[in-house]
Amino acid sequence: MNPPPARTRPLTARGSLLWLAVAVVCFQAAYFSTRLPAAGFLIFGYACALLRLAHQPTGRRSFYFGFAAGYLCFAPQLAFFWGIFQAAAIVLWLILALWIGFFFALLGACLRRWGHHALWLAPVFWTGFEYTRSELYYLKFSWLNLGYALPPILNSPGMYTAGFLVFLLAAAVINLRRSLAQTRVPGLRPAGILLLTLILWGEYTWYSAASKARPGTVRPLTITGVQLEFPGNNILLRALDHALAAHPDTDLFVLSEYSCDGPVPDNLRAWCRTHSRYLIVGGKDPVPAGPNDLYYNTAFVLGPDGQTVYKQAKSVPIPFFHDGRPAPRQDLWHSPWGRIGICICYDLSFTRVTDRLAAQGAQLLVVPTMDLMDWGRHQHELHSRVAPVRAAEYGLPIFRLASSGISQAVDDTGRVLAQTHTGIQDEILTAQFHLPAAGTLPPDRWLAPLCVTLTGILTLLQIYLSIPASRSPKP
Repeated sequence: MNPPPARTRPLTARGSLLWLAVAVVCFQAAYFSTRLPAAGFLIFGYACALLRLAHQPTGRRSFYFGFAAGYLCFAPQLAFFWGIFQAAAIVLWLILALWIGFFFALLGACLRRWGHHALWLAPVFWTGFEYTRSELYYLKFSWLNLGYALPPILNSPGMYTAGFLVFLLAAAVINLRRSLAQTRVPGLRPAGILLLTLILWGEYTWYSAASKARPGTVRPLTITGVQLEFPGNNILLRALDHALAAHPDTDLFVLSEYSCDGPVPDNLRAWCRTHSRYLIVGGKDPVPAGPNDLYYNTAFVLGPDGQTVYKQAKSVPIPFFHDGRPAPRQDLWHSPWGRIGICICYDLSFTRVTDRLAAQGAQLLVVPTMDLMDWGRHQHELHSRVAPVRAAEYGLPIFRLASSGISQAVDDTGRVLAQTHTGIQDEILTAQFHLPAAGTLPPDRWLAPLCVTLTGILTLLQIYLSIPASRSPKP
């Protein structure tokens, strides 16, 4: 007969509350300590605490503690939702917390059925649920993923791979601790997995950083942007004149999303002709043969002759906002300096959007962004975590120009070269880039969908196994 699965004693209510508190404290410290990058490594403590908390005696308790962990972690970080959505923010916080509850319900069921060895499934389940929450349904929202808490360079294998590896390390630590507590030799197995994961992760990160330290294009590109929130046309012209006087060697100027409340006005086109400069500016492009209020949220590229040489609409309009129609296409601007992809604000948060640009051979991403001053400092700080991670994933430099948030110039390893301050209007951001040959897609672009598939299969299996078998009475 096969031995029964090795089981771990379920946590008591008191022990569960203790591990819940540890998980919440580690998560909040990792995300609130923006001025102390090393605090991001506390996300490992968060993962370990979640895996300890998953040992619950019933499926209902697993879901409730997971739901509580999600709510207590997400709601304080997204408190600015209240100022945007009012009471509806509570519903959004609850929806985000549900995903942690689902993770706990599935992992807890596997632990109760198959013993502590099922803990090795945690990285698969976490990645499956995190990718689904971030990319695959209507209210997709990728902020507060594990990868954003880590230093950007550790996301070189991909943001979802980073989350997978965090939970793999956490599972190895907990299984190692359990084996050592029982003074058994099999503790070498989790120790080996722990050591091997750290070595491979470090090696890939080092290789990725070294390969991106290659010479760039011969002709550098100097980009300058100005932070302005809902400016009038005269203010735009004065700001561009000031930026040109401060940085006369600029090749390309950038203004934020919704800088124009409609199509590009003639005076901006005249400014480009007068100064023989390229300009990227956010505005509204009316939908052909549609109502007057139907438009595409668009970034227009004006050439030195004042004509529109390229335009790109926003691919993922913000839900519940009047933010235009989704872009009908996505391609690259073949500029004099190389192939440039344009994301608009929220687009950069989704790999399924930026992947298409990287796959077409983008050499630089320009991101006109609208971050309202009223949304607060913490919203700006959370949003500023996205660009460095994307740059590290693809090996692409990024120039992100916000209206009043934190504008950033990021190199192709995720290092921030320059950034503006929060909430300051008319602040200028400038940077010079040598465009790399092209970006690359990280490995987790196949790992994450695979984890979604395996998570779905094991969810269905657990549901099937939980259905009582119908037995006819014995005669």
